[in-house]
Order: sequence, then structure tokens, then C-alpha cells
Amino acid sequence: MLRENVTDLMAFVVVARERSFTRAAAQLGLSQSGVSHSIRGLEERLGVRLLTRTTRSVSPTPEGERLLATMAPRFLEIEQELFALSDLREKPAGMIRITADDFAIDTVLWPKLQKVLCNYPEIKVELVVDYGLTDIVAERFDAGVRLGEIISQGMIAARISGNQRMVAVGAPAYFADRSEPIVPQDLTGHNCINLRLPTKGGLYAWEFEKDGQDFKVRVNGQLTSNGVRQILQMACDGYGIAFIPEGLALPDLQAGRLVQVLGDFCPYYPGYHLYYPSRRQPSAAFSIVLDVLRERG
Repeated sequence: MLRENVTDLMAFVVVARERSFTRAAAQLGLSQSGVSHSIRGLEERLGVRLLTRTTRSVSPTPEGERLLATMAPRFLEIEQELFALSDLREKPAGMIRITADDFAIDTVLWPKLQKVLCNYPEIKVELVVDYGLTDIVAERFDAGVRLGEIISQGMIAARISGNQRMVAVGAPAYFADRSEPIVPQDLTGHNCINLRLPTKGGLYAWEFEKDGQDFKVRVNGQLTSNGVRQILQMACDGYGIAFIPEGLALPDLQAGRLVQVLGDFCPYYPGYHLYYPSRRQPSAAFSIVLDVLRERG
């Protein structure tokens, strides 16, 4: 039964994942009618409806969701193994997709990758900016970058940067007629620039620590953005206090365009880590990228 179903199962997985017969057909190199015929044949043999079709959308039925949850990881493992075998050629090749925030890309990933990619022209790297906790398996990324060592079960973490910290900063003009905050709770009386988290749409609660005691403060202000570079510019322009990576703020702090506040409450913590599935059989291309990104010393 498996032999006659394997092609149809692959077609179902791609359609269910893409929620589109058109996109699935393009990925599989088949006609849309051919993909539709495969799905109908599979449904008839199984005796259940796997997809709900309308003129505008395609979505799995509960039975389809169950089958997708079972089959998608298996096909992914097979696909990864085939890629790994193909990489046993003389020259490592393939696409490596990594999701990270733009600060990590600018200060950690790109400075390291550019030193080695010129030697491996057949390795392609896609860097996707994302501040959320992306499901790298579901979104078909090879790896993600996250601050600290806390990762999901089934993942491996590799340190790729030194320690980092967030700092609270504002322009001298902002503090010209205001007192600087002395403790984190004082921020509630200030105009603060919020960071909106893309994953759930909520606002980031500013995190501080001193003498083993943690403080989380939910701030308010006139401005909100989902990009730290935009928040930095808003702070430099005097529109409030920002809470951003120290490395991003450092040039403006050194130039006097910003001043730091609450420094005693901004501790260092483990820096950026690259995380990836533990069950993954690393390809030669991925191994090269991982090796160059690992923090030395």
C-alpha cells in the first residue's frame, strides 16, 4: 500500500503545508490537475476527506491535520538525508536559511560569514530578520539565533557571541527638563519607546536585575516600533527612553547623542546562540557555517 501512496502522500503534505494547489504544483513540478488527481486518489483509498477546498482556500480537515503531523516530519528527515548525501561531493553546496534579529545579523552573523563564504561559492545563505521565537522546523529554517542558552526540547545550542546586555538610554535633550530614573519603577513616569513583539503582537516588558532580584517593567509612551534601529533613532531624536542592545547604542553613547540610565540594573547575560534540531544530520555546507559562527575563546 505504501508504494502506491508515497507520491500521493508527498503531494498531500505539500498542498497542506502551502494551503494552495497552485504553489504545491509549482514545487512538485506537476500540473495543478495532476496534484488534485493525486489527492482525490489518496482520499478515495483511505476513505476519508483530507482537505477542505473552497474557491479561495485549501485547508486540512481534522483527519488531514493528523496525517500531516505524522508525515511531514518523516518527509523532512528523508529530504535532509538526501541533501546530506548529495553534499558528499568535493565542493560543499546548498542553501542554509537562518532566522535572527537584525542586530545579530549585522554584528555577529555577517561579520563572520563574509570571511568564509567567498571560499565556498556554492553555499547559499538566506538571513531572515525576525524578532519572534520562530518555529524553525515548521518554517523550514536550518537554524535560528536567540539570546541565551534556553531553547526548546530537541534543539542544540551553539554559542556564537560574547555576553550581551540591554541598556536604557535617552538623549540629553530629553533629560534637560526631567529627572533621570533612579530605579526601574521610575520608568512609569517617563515617556518610553516600546518594542512590539511580532510573535504575539504584545509589548516587550523591560527586564532588569540587581543583587539577585529581577524587575520587569511595562512602560508607556508616545511611540512604539517593532524594529530596534527605529527605536534607537527615536531615542536619539529626544522622544523618550529606549531599551536596546548595548552594542547598538554604543556609538551614540560615545558621541554624546545618548546617555545611559539605570546602569546598575542592566546585567550581562549569555549572548547569542545558534540553535538547530538535534536530529538533523548536518550537511557539509551547514557544518562549515556552524564552525565559522561558533564563538572562539
